[in-house]
Amino acid sequence: MDKRKELLGPDHPDTLQAISNLAATYQHLGRYAKAEPLQIQVMNKRKELLGSDHLHTLEAISGLAVTYRYLGRYTEAEILEIQVMDKRKELLGLDHPHTLQAISNMAATYQYLGRYAKAEPLQIQVMDKRKDLLGPDHPDTLQAISNLAVTYRYLGRYTEAEILEIQVMDKRKELLFPDHPHTLHAISNLAATYQHLGRYAEAEPLQIQVMDKRKDLLGPDHPDTLQAISNMAVTYQYLGKHAEAEALDIQMMEKRKELLGPDHPDTLHAISNLAATYWHLGRYAEAEALEIQVMDKRKDLLGPDHPDTLHAISNLAVTYQYLGRYAEAEPLEIQVMDKRKELLGSDHPHTLQAISNLAVIYWYLGRYAEAETLDIQVVDKRKELLGSDHPDTLEAMANLVVTYQNLGRYPEAEMLDIQVMDKRKELLGPDHPDTLLAMASLAVTYWNLGRYTEAEALEIQVMDKRKELLDSEHPDTLEAMANLAATYVSLNKLPEAQNLLVSVIEKRMQILGLNHKYTQSSIKDMYDLRMLKLKPTATKMMYSQQN
Repeated sequence: MDKRKELLGPDHPDTLQAISNLAATYQHLGRYAKAEPLQIQVMNKRKELLGSDHLHTLEAISGLAVTYRYLGRYTEAEILEIQVMDKRKELLGLDHPHTLQAISNMAATYQYLGRYAKAEPLQIQVMDKRKDLLGPDHPDTLQAISNLAVTYRYLGRYTEAEILEIQVMDKRKELLFPDHPHTLHAISNLAATYQHLGRYAEAEPLQIQVMDKRKDLLGPDHPDTLQAISNMAVTYQYLGKHAEAEALDIQMMEKRKELLGPDHPDTLHAISNLAATYWHLGRYAEAEALEIQVMDKRKDLLGPDHPDTLHAISNLAVTYQYLGRYAEAEPLEIQVMDKRKELLGSDHPHTLQAISNLAVIYWYLGRYAEAETLDIQVVDKRKELLGSDHPDTLEAMANLVVTYQNLGRYPEAEMLDIQVMDKRKELLGPDHPDTLLAMASLAVTYWNLGRYTEAEALEIQVMDKRKELLDSEHPDTLEAMANLAATYVSLNKLPEAQNLLVSVIEKRMQILGLNHKYTQSSIKDMYDLRMLKLKPTATKMMYSQQN
């Protein structure tokens, strides 16, 4: 770049291309603040020298839009992308590859804005056009199909996503080869959908395959290899294999520090994931220290309003919540909610998640009327924006159930419990973790209504299924055993209750340690059993892990 400036001058096309290339490198390094001024310089110079409609000018505008997207400035990205898309349609026609790429970029920004209903038709348009012009097997067509599958995943249409992802994976295996990076990416996407479907046993071997192949082909330090390790760690968390998750998270964090530096967005992402693992292990003090580090770094590097910064603040609020520091959690979650309303709008999925998280804090503070107001707001908005059957809508309804339980409004809780359970059985299947969670919640409601036999039947079913699908030591299995023990007490089946609680205490001490809140809760339950006042509990866990 410097040589071209010296030999050709700062405005020569080759000099501007060199500046653009340097900006692209900064993008890949995660140094978006350094990329932005270079891209603005190139864009302005090309406008001046070539005109606003020149293809090279539009290319510069498009590159700047991508940087804005990485910086979380989605509205600015949207404005630029609409400009590029409209101009390319006018100058090149709807069918030109550059026009289709502009439409695809626009759809990606709509995804980040949570406007999935606007992203979907654009992606279908790109997919159909590429099929017509390039054929169904062209790499660009397969990429369009893959992008649409991601939107379906965001929309909670996991079965449709799965169908498309299998199609892309099979075609790439056939046309490229099983070990091609694009094929491995397709396998990774399918594994992510299996995660959402609760089919962790199917996700795990796919992710191991991707991780091992990338290590072989790209090396252990390649960014794609590290991403595969990160994905594997998330699946281990879902499977309750927290020790395995921790080992992978630490490996990934240290590698990213070494290769990218401690301040790179991907390094901070890795630290955030390790904090989530510590949180699941009940090591809240360690989680807190990492979360504060991530939050402070993101404030410095990305700004206090960046989506990743707000995500870090929200995670810290959840940790404070589990440490019982509700007075510290509440202002953080209010800050996140208010900022998301301002920057993303009241209806954005991330805004609604912040409102939902604040409701949980109010629930812990015993401010059930305030929690109810927020829960109802989230339920109504998600129904309107996503539909009654979307997983996020059903999650909001399940959260409202817990508030009704705490308000003693058990008939209303029962009605919602049954609705959520039936929908999850229909949409996700009877064995999905969310379906089992809904059954467990209904059992709690039945217990509070004094319908102990019905509660017992559901709790046995949940416990047996979790043992089969997760294993007998998974935290969710142990929770099911503890709840069944409480119901046995109410049914005067005291030996059965004691046997379950002894097993739960032993397993939690072994896996989580004596001082973990769940271990301590089980020990208290044993005391309550002896006092004949044990009862089952329903919990809300709202930790938002990046992956």
